[in-house]
Amino acid sequence: MFKIKRVYEKPEAQDGKRILIDRLWPRGLSKQKAKVDFWMKDVAPSNDLRKWFGHDPKKWPEFKKRYKAELKRNKNAFAQLKAKAKGKATLVYGAKDEEHNDAVVLQELLK
Repeated sequence: MFKIKRVYEKPEAQDGKRILIDRLWPRGLSKQKAKVDFWMKDVAPSNDLRKWFGHDPKKWPEFKKRYKAELKRNKNAFAQLKAKAKGKATLVYGAKDEEHNDAVVLQELLK
């Protein structure tokens, strides 16, 4: 079982393992405050895809499609994420938009 939440939210015991799934470290957040157990930047969208998307909700359906295609090509990173997310885990991300981000796609795929 796992959930998703912004890395800027206060870490809680019920988070279990905290897995950062962003390619870039969150701005202004120390490693101590983030309390991240694993940083899995290889499972994040490519820089090109991330920049193209720009968190534009209008591009969301196409982003999901392109990101899932990237994950299919990057099976090893996704398999590693699945292994680390076993048990109690929380996928943490830095995006402000809680509905349109890579963690939402990963949560969908991991269910």
